[in-house]
Amino acid sequence: MQHGYERASVDDIARTAGVSKATLYRYFPEKRLLFMEVAKHGCAVQADVVQDFSSCLSDPRAALRAAGTHILSVMLSDFGIRMFRISVAEAERFPDLGRWFYESGPMTIRKQLTHYLAAGVERGHFQIADLNLAADQFAELCRADLCLRLLFNISSEITDAERTRVIDDAIEIFLARYQA
Repeated sequence: MQHGYERASVDDIARTAGVSKATLYRYFPEKRLLFMEVAKHGCAVQADVVQDFSSCLSDPRAALRAAGTHILSVMLSDFGIRMFRISVAEAERFPDLGRWFYESGPMTIRKQLTHYLAAGVERGHFQIADLNLAADQFAELCRADLCLRLLFNISSEITDAERTRVIDDAIEIFLARYQA
């Protein structure tokens, strides 16, 4: 993940893992298979982080704050940024990689947020015709320029104050559009 597919050598991987090159090749006869397994495992770990906003059903701001915090924790994580870069860079060579990353990250978050928004509509907190679109819009509002700054190495980190400011504004914009 640190160096990408092309720049990572099997020697370096074996040294970092504390195993011999022969051991790696016994399990993964090609570097490509090892790379796909590492990426698949990372995506599976990311997908296992389930958020339940139902405890905040009576307080949409608290639920959206929790959702925004979760969205940014995934998207701005070291894994999230590196995996995004690799998925884009290796899309032609590894077409499944982008799909795995999308399904384990953005799609998982979308499902969790859509589930919460549906409950909010049912309780009369929101007026939303397209739940998936609303969930995507909220996630994008939370990202603002934060992800791009990390992706393009404009910033090396995003402060808690920046995250809070962006999430708070995302909540205000979202509620202005969808609050009942």
